[in-house]
Amino acid sequence: MINATILGGIAGPDLSADEKAFFRAADPWGFILFGRNIDTPERLHRLTSDLREAIGRDAPVLIDQEGGRVQRMRAPHWTDWPAPLDQAANGERAIWLHHHLMGCELREMGVDADCAPVLDIARADTHPFLRNRCLGTDAESVIRLGRIAADALLAAGVLPVIKHLPGHGRARVDSHKDLPVVEATIEELDRTDFAPFRALSDLPMAMTAHIRFTAIDDAPATASAPVIAIIRQRIGFDGLLMSDDIGMEALSGTPAERAAATIAAGCDLVLSCNETLAQMEGIVAAAGPASAETLRRGARALALRRPAEPVETAELRAELRALGGLAA
Repeated sequence: MINATILGGIAGPDLSADEKAFFRAADPWGFILFGRNIDTPERLHRLTSDLREAIGRDAPVLIDQEGGRVQRMRAPHWTDWPAPLDQAANGERAIWLHHHLMGCELREMGVDADCAPVLDIARADTHPFLRNRCLGTDAESVIRLGRIAADALLAAGVLPVIKHLPGHGRARVDSHKDLPVVEATIEELDRTDFAPFRALSDLPMAMTAHIRFTAIDDAPATASAPVIAIIRQRIGFDGLLMSDDIGMEALSGTPAERAAATIAAGCDLVLSCNETLAQMEGIVAAAGPASAETLRRGARALALRRPAEPVETAELRAELRALGGLAA
């Protein structure tokens, strides 16, 4: 039975026998990879194949590949991409080329979902851990460029995962270390932070924010039923909703307690990135089997996977380089 998790606690670039046995028993909905899992193209392709073989189905393999500080696949085997906010200065075509070429590199390695684009709005006081990962400083720009980025990934055969619902741009602390608190009114959030997610609510997958909105609830969005209700109803997102990494310190409790709170709030899937096998065992038990609604949303998302559209990547790279979007 498919479990309501995306698991990433893989120790290195090769799947061990213990990991393979654990994943076979746990049967997560999907997997996520990190820098520790990336070595050569040959090893990475083998790893994505081994993960799917371990659970006996074509499960999605996710990665965080945005550009700038957040990219797991890097030179010398892959491209080092600029940060999205920097790339946005090169124009709409540069954003499309950036995300399409990036998607082509992922798909070639068997990675078929990218935790991008970031639809948060960059503000003057947005914490540096997030700011240049955004696509713009106003809702209109983020909506326009976010759609272009998502379409470019889809054309490369890669599912976009928009983040961080319902908006992380007002965070002034790093949610990896602390819980950001936002005191804006619902009306203000509706006009600004929520707007990009509402405009792109038709996309198949999304990730929550570990951020507290005082106008809505005392709990972080990931563990807040009222916030998840806003995501579903006010913003209108009916796609597959996963948590951000439950190992981040914005959340409290044990990994299993965080997983249980995430599912209880209404998220479809728990994202566990860096936990040990023993910790993941507790997370799997706490998350439980994926619901029928989660499986429906997941199947709808996975149905959008398709072969990459044929392109001359060398020509596209030359075009992006001419726009200033790639180093010579």
